[in-house]
Amino acid sequence: MKRLFISLYLLLSLSFLGIGWTLDSIWQNNVDDSGAPDAPLVAFAQLLAQFPEEQRQGFIDKLDDNPAYPLQLLNRDQVAFGDKEAISRNQILVAAHDKEHELHFISVDDKQFLMAGPIEIDPREQLRGLFTLFFYLSLAFVALIWVWPLSRDLKTLRLATKEFGQSNWDTQIQLSPRSQVQPLASTFNEMARHIRALIENQKHLSNAVSHEIRTPLARLKFALALMPQYCRPDSDVERRNEFLDEMQQDVKEMENLLQELLTYASLESQRKAIQFERCDLSKLTQQTIARLQGLNRLPITLNPQPKKIEVMGDPSLIERALQNLIINAQRFATTAITIELSVSRGNVTLSVIDDGPGIATEDQAKIFDPFYRSKVVQNGNKGHGLGLAIIKRIMERHNGKVQLNSEPNMTKFTLSWPRVVKGLSEKMTISKH
Repeated sequence: MKRLFISLYLLLSLSFLGIGWTLDSIWQNNVDDSGAPDAPLVAFAQLLAQFPEEQRQGFIDKLDDNPAYPLQLLNRDQVAFGDKEAISRNQILVAAHDKEHELHFISVDDKQFLMAGPIEIDPREQLRGLFTLFFYLSLAFVALIWVWPLSRDLKTLRLATKEFGQSNWDTQIQLSPRSQVQPLASTFNEMARHIRALIENQKHLSNAVSHEIRTPLARLKFALALMPQYCRPDSDVERRNEFLDEMQQDVKEMENLLQELLTYASLESQRKAIQFERCDLSKLTQQTIARLQGLNRLPITLNPQPKKIEVMGDPSLIERALQNLIINAQRFATTAITIELSVSRGNVTLSVIDDGPGIATEDQAKIFDPFYRSKVVQNGNKGHGLGLAIIKRIMERHNGKVQLNSEPNMTKFTLSWPRVVKGLSEKMTISKH
């Protein structure tokens, strides 16, 4: 809006100056010569003042009679003027005689004044009104040149907003880069993309809740129906315990899904600034490996043994991202899992590598989408399709990114953060995208 105000202000200011100066120059050079006929009348009045009062009329009578410019000497008591119509010796007072003629008066002395007229009004005087009209029409035309594209673009914005309000979430505005409201259109497009993504996430969330919870919930309902049979005194205790364990597994499965959903939703909905601090990435990695190593027989190797590497972030979120990657690798790795830490000139990278079957090419572009699961996951392992989506969102919160490189017998996920600059304060505030 600041750009819009400045452009309008400059346009109107320059238009006033340019058009006004041009028309004034034309008038002065070609039309306005009103001073020329006034000069002889002033000189003649000054000449009459040199004669005695009784000789002035005779001097006028000796002049050649000019019907177009008659002269008459009058006493002051012959004509009455208003209070504001004072006549001086060096100024001419112009009075209207009729629509086509006017009278000119000038003072000769304290008792007499000279009147010229009736004089036919110069037709060029009517051009003054035409020049004034042309001036305002020119300003209106210049304003129209500026307002018309703006009005057209605002209409486009209005129609796009109306269409978006009718649940057409793919609405985008295409304006010229020179448009005055291009920043507003870009903001609208970004808002539309974000809202569309939110709505898609909500749809996925609803589908996931209805689909993922339906199966364990159905098993629980079936188990509750069979509960009286397993609670009889003569029932098999071992079979009863297995039955209760299965029910607990169903409850745990639903709890895990809800926890994943809450984590993902919290990362999406939080808009406030968050406090990041210096995190020892190498230490966090070692702690996470030690905690997860006991969950799987496959060895997890940290290569090479890193020195202290710091990044700016939330330790709990970084640990969550690393944990999701390691657990994901444990599901598919065949013999080993390798974690690599490295520092480049501008970034810190952490890679988790496994020797599993790899991710199909058609799945790699969608693997970070929420609730998306590849065929490998669906056929061989349980999951809700939120782990990698949570990792992506965590990295976006840290101004970083996550990348995938997968081929048969090798899958590599890489997390990268901006490198901490020396002298940076211990804590900093980073706003969520």
